[in-house]
Amino acid sequence: MTDSYLTISRPSKIEIKRKGSRFIGEALLVETAEAAVRQLELIRKREHAATHHCYAWRVGRPGQEQFKYSDDGEPGGSAGRPIYDVVCGRNLTNLLLVVTRYFGGTKLGTGGLVRAYGDAASEALEEAGQVECFIMGKVRVRLAFSLYDQMVKLIHSRGARVTGSDFADRVTLAIEIRLSELDSLKRDIVELSSGKAEIEQIA
Repeated sequence: MTDSYLTISRPSKIEIKRKGSRFIGEALLVETAEAAVRQLELIRKREHAATHHCYAWRVGRPGQEQFKYSDDGEPGGSAGRPIYDVVCGRNLTNLLLVVTRYFGGTKLGTGGLVRAYGDAASEALEEAGQVECFIMGKVRVRLAFSLYDQMVKLIHSRGARVTGSDFADRVTLAIEIRLSELDSLKRDIVELSSGKAEIEQIA
């Protein structure tokens, strides 16, 4: 089961120059297509005097990614696709990568544009760094008070964590654990409680 993904560690912004043109590369963390569109519009407004805002975004869990890229008026295939290829080459998701161009008066040709946009994208990602994130599974467990201490030890031994608790007639714990470990944790809880614990998956 794939329950981890790579994304950028932090937002970044860099600038390179090619024959008088300025290329500003920006990498931003986003988790939805809507968030990517909002961030892109903010950059367009801030850099309203720029000639082009070429971009690529990719969001979603492994195997369920959504993506989009755009040349924003540059020759077809010279900007958006090279930016997207940089994202895919590093196997990143949940990010927006924008390269804003201020035209300097000298045309670069398609090959020159591909290199410039690709270089700006690469440098922005280099500056942003990358981090591995885990997809978490969540369960709610209800069990007898007599098993509470053993349950807490089990949770800690499995690298899980308690995100909520309630002490009424029985103990109710909300537990979060790496998704690939969830089924194994459920089996351990069943064994610990001799099948008497109530286990409800909530995410």
